[in-house]
Amino acid sequence: MKKLTYIAVLLTLMGCKINYTFSGASYSADVQTFSVAFFQNQAPLVNPSLSNVFTEALKDRINNQTKLKLVSSNGDLHYEGEIINYTAAPQTISGNETAALNRLTISVRVKFTNTKNANQNFDRTFSQFADYEATKSLQSIEDELIKEIVDKLTQDIFNASLVNW
Repeated sequence: MKKLTYIAVLLTLMGCKINYTFSGASYSADVQTFSVAFFQNQAPLVNPSLSNVFTEALKDRINNQTKLKLVSSNGDLHYEGEIINYTAAPQTISGNETAALNRLTISVRVKFTNTKNANQNFDRTFSQFADYEATKSLQSIEDELIKEIVDKLTQDIFNASLVNW
């Protein structure tokens, strides 16, 4: 009787069609690949390396946190879009009417397509920022800020598409 129960439980578990990862991602077993199109920088202020940095970071995030295979196009999961905002602006004002903190903000429009489950598709904008001291020039810390913001953005996109937050 115990063997029969064990076999029944085993067969039930084998019939499950959802993959889970330690990152919290869940996707159906028939999803095997993903693709990421190059994200063009359409923001009024353009950082020349941002498109490549963002596109590669999104590929790396998905590749490192899932077992999905990266393909050049037409993946079971497909990400495309554009960078639509890149701005630096004063954030807080000190007593002498000068900025104490500035904020770099990056916004990305993402169109996500799940070819296996159209109910999960979305087209939305993700925004993140990082503050920096006004005594520092943006150019002196720009690469560091971009890395921090892109890390947050790719995590948000990953969560929205694969963790279903």
